[in-house]
Amino acid sequence: MTTELKIIAHIKTDFSSKFGIPRQSGLVDELEATIIFEPEYRNPDALRGIEEYSHLWLLWQFSECAGKEWTPTVRPPRLGGNKRIGVFATRSPFRPNPVGLSSVKLLGVEKTEKHGCVLRVAGADLLDGTPIYDIKPYLPYVDSHPEASNGFALDEKEGRLTVDFPNELLNTIPAEKQAALKAVLAQDPRPGYQDIPDRIYGIEFAGFDVRFKVENSTLKVTEIICL
Repeated sequence: MTTELKIIAHIKTDFSSKFGIPRQSGLVDELEATIIFEPEYRNPDALRGIEEYSHLWLLWQFSECAGKEWTPTVRPPRLGGNKRIGVFATRSPFRPNPVGLSSVKLLGVEKTEKHGCVLRVAGADLLDGTPIYDIKPYLPYVDSHPEASNGFALDEKEGRLTVDFPNELLNTIPAEKQAALKAVLAQDPRPGYQDIPDRIYGIEFAGFDVRFKVENSTLKVTEIICL
């Protein structure tokens, strides 16, 4: 017997394209997002008690990969894009079932006139509009394993790059978004196998196209375009 997964909500984030989204949840605590429930799941009783938890698990859909073929091996960007690893040893979106899992910090429940009760969260690594299948409380006494090994993933949470963001460009970004954007850039949005000092990259963030280049360990913002 099979059960069809129902979309219970969508998330509103500052990322309108995949490039630049943190590679894992919780890497950028400054990122805030809003979870908006579908009309049939807006009963406030469904959220009763949720504010007693500090963090949540989100089960969501890799919506841009839905319906695409999966492969048993993938090329993780962190390994330079030239080494194949088994798909079940990665968090690649190209899976038999396009399902993602993220842990986020719960900032609060907000009652709105248009959408009913919504969840404000921090640290999400999701594209704007991503469908959410389920929400569960994060339980540190069973969900946290400090002794666990990281495999080929990075050990550090902090950003790897120094961000050079000229004030005249930074001030074009809303003040409440500046810290999050700088933290995202510090994580080095480029594919792990690219190191071209003269190349200009761009990420779409909060309605802006942020252009930058990277030389050695410094990321320099070169241009801001309002989308």
